[in-house]
Amino acid sequence: MKVTLVNSFARPFDNAVAAARTCYAPNGIVTPEQVAGQHLTDPDKRQRANERKHKLAAAIYQAGHHTTLQHVHLQFALEGVSRQFIWSFLHAHPFYNSEQVSQRYVTVTPDQVYLPEGLAPAQRDIYLAAVARQMADYARLTEALLPLARAEYARLFRGRADQPRGTGDIQKKAQEVARYLLPVGTTAYLYHTVSLLTLLRYRRLTDHFDTPAEQRRVIGAMVAQVLAQDPDLKVLMEDPLPIEATPEFALMARLAEGRGAAGALIAGFDRELDGRTSRLIDWSGRGEQTLARAVREVLGVTPRELDDDAAIAAVLDPAQNPYMGETLNLKLHTKLGRAMVHPHYTFAKKLSHTADSQDQRHRLTPASRPILSAHVGDAPDYVTPLLVRQDGRLEREFARSMEQTWDDVARLKAAGAPEEAAHYLLPNALAIRFTESADLAALHHKMAMRLCYNAQEEIWQASRDEAEQVRAVHPRIGRWLLPPCGLRDRAGTRPVCPEGDRYCGVKVWRLDLADYHRVI
Repeated sequence: MKVTLVNSFARPFDNAVAAARTCYAPNGIVTPEQVAGQHLTDPDKRQRANERKHKLAAAIYQAGHHTTLQHVHLQFALEGVSRQFIWSFLHAHPFYNSEQVSQRYVTVTPDQVYLPEGLAPAQRDIYLAAVARQMADYARLTEALLPLARAEYARLFRGRADQPRGTGDIQKKAQEVARYLLPVGTTAYLYHTVSLLTLLRYRRLTDHFDTPAEQRRVIGAMVAQVLAQDPDLKVLMEDPLPIEATPEFALMARLAEGRGAAGALIAGFDRELDGRTSRLIDWSGRGEQTLARAVREVLGVTPRELDDDAAIAAVLDPAQNPYMGETLNLKLHTKLGRAMVHPHYTFAKKLSHTADSQDQRHRLTPASRPILSAHVGDAPDYVTPLLVRQDGRLEREFARSMEQTWDDVARLKAAGAPEEAAHYLLPNALAIRFTESADLAALHHKMAMRLCYNAQEEIWQASRDEAEQVRAVHPRIGRWLLPPCGLRDRAGTRPVCPEGDRYCGVKVWRLDLADYHRVI
């Protein structure tokens, strides 16, 4: 594991204090240099300036006035951190930006796995043997999927399958599906950028579920590098909150005695899904009317001048609102687009760990994801990708690998390893069940990204489910939940597909939602 502070403000602490003082400064902007007393030649005056800035920073922090801490941003390069840690901690909130290596497009090698600290020799042997088997299964499945991926690719792109470009694309499609066999302990490297405020929150919640040991290593290294650059920040650093002091831990402990296996919750959740990947469970009952009202308020007109149908079309129809044909996503920066924040939608969803790791990147469609130990049971519980389901033999091999993985997790726990360590062996295919909400502005953007046929297959299916159900309850809104090509075609934007040479091979903009279908 390696953590590097790549970029930061030059004077983080002084910048935060300068921002605070500027709020009450009669003579204009207060600079970090002024806060530090650099303009003072008298050592005593400079010392008093230093004491003043520490006192003010502590007072503001204790009072909860934390916006001053959001100006400072910190960019880290993280290497050798687990996908489980990224999913459970780094990307479980909306206040970050990351760019990480893709398992869809970059082949995973056997050395790319997180090794939990503190395993006894026998436990370590079980862990490494399980990982070696999973990596071998991944390599075999990638090869076995190539004919299926090639056949579907050839159907979409006639004549390209035998060209070098096609060979590379087919390989990527096969390994995208085979990655479901990999452990969530597979490592990644990424750029991760957060504000100073978010880093302080990271430190406070270092011991939180689900990967506290790894969190202590990574967050500890991040904090150490920031303090090495600016020791003054130490005054703002609260000690980590012990996991035993969290309400989640207290509730889990209190409910443990009478709590049954997670199977009952899982069975009930799956019944509610009724075969869907995502099910609409709540929405703004008057969402269409509220959207129309907001549009009229923006424009200063009455229903007589602009009825509901016309108002909704004015904001959502790309032929009338060309913002919808742009890739920059201007919605929340425009007067008209901000009317879209009022309708809300809530979905119950079931995705694999690997698909949810991408789904959670849509930071304005937040979700309440589970404490993993509260959901994982003794029986395999996973999502089988569609391409695997096209071949009965491969589906049986996939199931065999899943069963072996759950056996390996059980063996490691039986050998005395902590549950946290054993869970790094769980597969990318692990089923994650959760509830997710979005306002229309965020949902519209997500649909534009994930109804694209290039999107990860599970998230594409969830997005199709969601668009279909929104159409059922709010038809005047739902008809405009479209992939980017559909929006751009309606807006008259060319080229219709924004993906360039990554075009999926299907003229989706000519299809009705009911006709959307894909295998790869």
